[in-house]
Amino acid sequence: MSLIEDLHHLRIPFKDIKEATQNFTTLIGRGGYGPVFRGQLSLSGELTVVAVKQLQTDQRSAQGIKEFLTEIQMLSRYKHPNIVSLVRFCQKGNERFLVYEYAEHGSLDKYLRPMKNRCPLTWRQRISICVDAARGLNHLHNHVAKNQRVIHRDIKSGNILLDHNWKAMIADFGLSKLGRANESVTYVITNACGTYGYCDPAYINSGILTKESDVYSFGVVLFEVLCGRLCFKNGEEEYLAPLAQRYYEQKMLGIITDDDLKKYMNSYSMNIFSEIAYKCLLDDRKQRPSMGLVLKKLEKALEVIEIEDPPELQETYREDSQLGDDEEKGRRSQRIIGV
Repeated sequence: MSLIEDLHHLRIPFKDIKEATQNFTTLIGRGGYGPVFRGQLSLSGELTVVAVKQLQTDQRSAQGIKEFLTEIQMLSRYKHPNIVSLVRFCQKGNERFLVYEYAEHGSLDKYLRPMKNRCPLTWRQRISICVDAARGLNHLHNHVAKNQRVIHRDIKSGNILLDHNWKAMIADFGLSKLGRANESVTYVITNACGTYGYCDPAYINSGILTKESDVYSFGVVLFEVLCGRLCFKNGEEEYLAPLAQRYYEQKMLGIITDDDLKKYMNSYSMNIFSEIAYKCLLDDRKQRPSMGLVLKKLEKALEVIEIEDPPELQETYREDSQLGDDEEKGRRSQRIIGV
C-alpha cells in the first residue's frame, strides 16, 4: 500500500482547501516551495485555524513530489510538542497542499530582522525559544524510533515556528533523511543541499551527511539569536558563522552581539549560550556537541537567567504566569511588539 493510501484519513478534497483559504486570498508568507495561506478547517466539529502550504513544482521534475511525500511521511510518523503537526494534506493532479497547525507568531527569522515599531525578543525569550527548538531536534536525532534517527538537513531560523505562546516548533521536513541510530557514526551520502549560510561546510565539501550537520546549522541559528540578525545581510560578503567564530576566539563577541543584550554580555547565561553555539560550528564534526548536550547547556542558561534578571523583570514574569491564556498573550505581545 502506498503512503498516500495508507494515510487516507489525513487526505482532504481540493474544494476544502479552496474554501479554507477563501480561494487562496489569505496569503501569509512564501516558502522555498511555494506560498503559505492562513485557513480555517472544520476538524472534529470545530473550526480550526491552520496554515496551508501550496507546493509549486516543476511538472518535468519528480523533486517536488519527493519532498511532498517526505514531509507527509516524517510528520505523520514522528510527533513531538516542538515539531510542527501535520493536520491534513491534499493532492489533486499536479496540485499539492500540506496543512499544518497554525503558528500565530510566524517564524523566528522575522524577529531577527530590523523592523520599525517592534521591540526585540528578550534574552529570556530567546533562550526559551532555542531550548524548545533544541528539544525538537534532539528528539529527531535520538528518540524518534528504535534504531532510527531523522536528520533534518535544513535547520534555519525560517524553519522554526512560534505558536501563540511563543513555543518553538521545527518545520519544513521536505529535505529530511532517515538514518540508523544504533551505529557509532550515522551518515548518508547525498548531494549537498540546504540553505547557504546555514549548511555545514563539511557536508558541502564531502557530500557526507551526519547528524552533526544539523548541529552546525543549529549553531548558526544560536548566533543569529545572539546577534539579532540573520546569517547573511545584504551588502555583507561574509556569512555570520565564520564571523562569529572569529570574534568568539578573539574574545570580541560583544562587537556583534545584539545591542539589546549588552547588559548580559558578561553574564553566566551569555557565556553558556555563546560557548555551546561556538562548539556547534567547529570544523571537526567529531568535536561538535550532540543535540542532547546542546539542549542540556541551553536549559542551564535558561535556569541561571532567573538569578540574573532584575527583580522587577522577575516580577513581570511571575505576573504573566498567573494570567489566563488570553491575558498572557496580550501582555506578551505588548511587551515584545511594542504596542
